Amino acid sequence: MEEIVNKVAQSSLMVFDLEDYYPDDHVVDLDVSQWLAEGFILRETDFRTQLKEYDWSPFEDKYVALYCSTDAILPAWAFALVSVHLTPFALKIIHGTKELAIIEWYQDILNKLDYTDYFQNPVILKGCSKKAVPNQVYTLAIQKLIKVAKSVMFGEACSAVPLYKAKK
Repeated sequence: MEEIVNKVAQSSLMVFDLEDYYPDDHVVDLDVSQWLAEGFILRETDFRTQLKEYDWSPFEDKYVALYCSTDAILPAWAFALVSVHLTPFALKIIHGTKELAIIEWYQDILNKLDYTDYFQNPVILKGCSKKAVPNQVYTLAIQKLIKVAKSVMFGEACSAVPLYKAKK
């Protein structure tokens, strides 16, 4: 019987898996409605007092997505004041959804990565993941990879979609 050879394992094909950089518990969200009367009314004195008394330590070294889950109409300074209290603890504060904060996390990570291992190599930008990597992150990653890779495909080695091939 003839030996089965794994040609993918023997090739110079490299896999870039965004799931390797997923933030897990490094990105959290914070709903400001918890400090509003009935979740809707901002009473400045009460708001300030609650912020001063709040335990901010769970946000240490986290990316924090600040949002309001109710339809409360809040002045811009409300989010700014929450940020004043969060800043000594959080790595970064984003006004918006947790998904926006995850995208910001990835942008920061992708900007710091060393891509020299991918230089002049065929790369697969892994597309199947168990974690919810936002689609926008693939757009960020491809911009980094095409600067160094010989070619970039999307998906898995068995069913990759060609995205980019460097000009000779």
